[in-house]
Amino acid sequence: MDLNLSGKRAVVCGSTQGIGKAAAVELALLGAHVTLVARNESRLQATVNELQVYSGQQHDYIVADFNSPDELRNKIDAYAKNNDVHILVNNTGGPPAGAALDAALQDFIQAFASHLLCSQILVQALAPGMKRAGYGRIVNVISTSVKIPIKGLGVSNTIRGAVANWSKTLSVELAPYGITVNNVLPGYTLTGRLESLITNTAAKSGESLEEVRQRMVAEVPAGRIAGAEEVASAIAFLASPAAGYINGINVPVDGGRTGSL
Repeated sequence: MDLNLSGKRAVVCGSTQGIGKAAAVELALLGAHVTLVARNESRLQATVNELQVYSGQQHDYIVADFNSPDELRNKIDAYAKNNDVHILVNNTGGPPAGAALDAALQDFIQAFASHLLCSQILVQALAPGMKRAGYGRIVNVISTSVKIPIKGLGVSNTIRGAVANWSKTLSVELAPYGITVNNVLPGYTLTGRLESLITNTAAKSGESLEEVRQRMVAEVPAGRIAGAEEVASAIAFLASPAAGYINGINVPVDGGRTGSL
């Protein structure tokens, strides 16, 4: 199986923590040069230093805030002028929890901008280089909510569904150029976002943090919460040459929790 990414360049978003950071590590271990994208420069610098230890390649970063799509466009356009990218991992922190009915219009607008519009900006900037190379892998980290909406995540459910359909559309348009577009759907994963959801749920329900955590675990046939590296492994595989004929699909990484095919 060809998992070798030597000579490939990857851009990984939200890559200073959680699933994004774990994906950057996995891609670097497979030989890719990784460009990290996040808004906290000190964390970016620290993560680049960690990647150097893992792999020995030279890695770099772009400071960008996905709450400012125009800023992202300016920075990624400048980057793309000098770098052909083969792999793009779209990964952005999820919108705040809450019922869809209670959400303000601005909540939907902001989430749409940071998730779908910023992903569109990145693809428009980087797809030409993928076309030149005859090799492209776009992996969007979304949520199992694109299959079954998750209670209490009204804005997220809505926006994730839009991103999934955008991704499927792109997969058809880009396939003739050797570019695949796929979605990874994490279930419960040990990240700061999950800890935040547990804390908020406990505060509303009156349960302890451990009670909420165990209730989540009970929903998972595998009987545990995933490590970020397990989701990252799926991302890295989809980015590899071995996955060249896998295109336009959703890949749940959820221990069997999602109740649909």
